[in-house]
Amino acid sequence: MILRARTILPIAAPPIEDGAVFIVGHQIRAVLPWRDLRPHLAEKVLDLGDVILLPGLVNAHCHLDYTSMAGQLPPPKTFTDWIAAITAAKTGWSYSDYAFSWLRGAHQLLRSGTTTVADIEVMPDLLPEVWDATPLRMFSFLEMTGIKSRRAPKDILREAVAQIETLSHSRHRAQLSPHAPYSTLPELLRLTGKISLKKNWRVAIHVAESVQEFEMFQHARGAMHDWLKRNERDNSDCGLGSPVAHLARHQLLGENVLAIHVNCLARGDATLLAKNKTHVVHCPRSHDYFKHPPFPRQRLAAAGVNLCLGTDSLATTRKTGRQLPELNLFAEMQMLAEKDKSLSPVEILKMATVNGARALGLAGKIGQLTKNSFADFIAIPSANKSDAAETVIAHTGPVHASMIDGRWVMPPTA
Repeated sequence: MILRARTILPIAAPPIEDGAVFIVGHQIRAVLPWRDLRPHLAEKVLDLGDVILLPGLVNAHCHLDYTSMAGQLPPPKTFTDWIAAITAAKTGWSYSDYAFSWLRGAHQLLRSGTTTVADIEVMPDLLPEVWDATPLRMFSFLEMTGIKSRRAPKDILREAVAQIETLSHSRHRAQLSPHAPYSTLPELLRLTGKISLKKNWRVAIHVAESVQEFEMFQHARGAMHDWLKRNERDNSDCGLGSPVAHLARHQLLGENVLAIHVNCLARGDATLLAKNKTHVVHCPRSHDYFKHPPFPRQRLAAAGVNLCLGTDSLATTRKTGRQLPELNLFAEMQMLAEKDKSLSPVEILKMATVNGARALGLAGKIGQLTKNSFADFIAIPSANKSDAAETVIAHTGPVHASMIDGRWVMPPTA
């Protein structure tokens, strides 16, 4: 089919006014001005009208199974207080509770323009059932911890790998996620790095999220250090450098790694991440919820780190008034624009599209509208503003239309 729109925002190329997208199957064959396609009108044409057509948003970090916790956890005084609060909140949750929460979150993302999600799976048994229930393009990262269970790292990894190898889907992929340096042991990090390279898998890990975590590894002190020591964690890996340096020391930095949060940097950390081509995922509303130190975006960008956006979970999103928050990457872009005035709308939009695609190993396939990319796109009202990227960043409410893999998942509204 051929789709026509007032403005097409390919992201990887300049905007096209009165543009057209030529789709064959699940791929895009051409993106160009409408006048250049007119001789080829043998194909079915759908005029979307006064909209901006752009690639589907790429949510590089999410916890879908915590969606039902929206508004339940007030912002804590410390990060370790939040860990205790969410642990208590999950007590008594059943398989059905997690499944309902997961699907609810997937629906929220879908209606707000996300087409690809990198999700941390605390309940991997939900797969592949929930995969079959959503049209989203899923990267499901199986969470691994081990401190509380005191299981051997090799056994934890073996179980996760076995689960991944039983999962097969044309659109979805399962990957690995050692939760964080403080909740895992060095051996699990090393083993994960080794097997992920061997199997060409992506890895997602929370790192340097809080000041408490930074103090734990950099200085072998603080509330998190003492709390985990009381819970019999072997803290001999602390006091040797920053959390980022900790990952480097245990061979878990690389082009296949998504470092989630990275709110606290030591000198040289940004260069270390860039040198290893590790991607960083920033979650603006979660960052605001915890009142972390300012996100070191400029230091990371100056070093050449690929920066992406994620929603994190609704267990770390502030409630405003009586309205419960929802998973929405537009809201994350708006929060980032509010907090970082040095960023242009185009730069913010890239963090939610092409940069996320690169982090997930799908550069050129998602996050942009170009020849041979997947037909994953969304349409929003044009709002009659001259700057298309600015209009996109300011968008609220459901998208006008959404397509994933060449199929309408939200058909154009009248």
